[in-house]
Amino acid sequence: MKILVAGASGVLGRALIGRLRHAGHDVWGMAYHARSLKVLDMLGAHPVQCNAMDRAAVFASFEHIRPDGVIDQLTSLPASPFELPARLPADRILRLEGGGNLFEAAQVFQVGRYVQQSCGFYLDGGGALATEISPLRTGAPGTIGESARMYTALEQRVLSSSMLNGVALRYGFFYGPGTWYWPDGAFSDHVRQGEVALLGGGCSTLSFIHVDDAAQATVAALTAPCGIYNIVDNQPMTMHEWLPAYAQWVGAPAPRRIGADDAARLMGEESVYYQNSLTGACNRKAVTMLDLHPRGQPWQGG
Repeated sequence: MKILVAGASGVLGRALIGRLRHAGHDVWGMAYHARSLKVLDMLGAHPVQCNAMDRAAVFASFEHIRPDGVIDQLTSLPASPFELPARLPADRILRLEGGGNLFEAAQVFQVGRYVQQSCGFYLDGGGALATEISPLRTGAPGTIGESARMYTALEQRVLSSSMLNGVALRYGFFYGPGTWYWPDGAFSDHVRQGEVALLGGGCSTLSFIHVDDAAQATVAALTAPCGIYNIVDNQPMTMHEWLPAYAQWVGAPAPRRIGADDAARLMGEESVYYQNSLTGACNRKAVTMLDLHPRGQPWQGG
């Protein structure tokens, strides 16, 4: 198939190109910055310079390429997770409006399969691991709720179309080379500098996925039944287990602890919610339908 990857210069987009080509697909990579086009060309994709916010340019690109499938990996994320709240407004605009341009063009030019990036870490499993029928936490405080509402809108858009075969992939927290959660990543730097504390009981459950495993599942989603899939690994961990293990793995001191009341006063309600209210996700459907075989987490000795 001829596959257009939007946001192809991102960490997951780059991992996708090689796997798509290995599977025999003709890969076209869309990126905004000219410097990214050289990278895409080196990886073996046909580079396409296009601003997703420019509707006319998007439609012109689709008319030229005529893709059989589109993988929407549009993001505008910062170098550090500590900068995420400031970047989220621009990220939402890109995903909702820029992604909306992609989605409209895909319908006009009769794209057969549309794969949408979604979120597997802001799900509400009701005290258990979340499944594909679990909702996102749209009522959560701060940017968590804002992000959950954005992802809900993206899922509803791709799954409600009568013209496209839509898939929404709820990825866990990405780890691996080039991500925040790697020894040379931004989160590791914050942990080494003692800037990440364990808040309250640290009762949240976190689900991760290596970017290469996420790429494999995304390629499989091009031919799998339509719907939602949780793309997470087999090792959900509570925050109070994960953060000390991660700190040890990257050679950082054990994180300090701050009580929930003090943390709420110093860092806000959202920070306490993040570390104590999230539920991880169940990957059973992706294992069965997408042949997902996630690797073990390195901070657990995997």
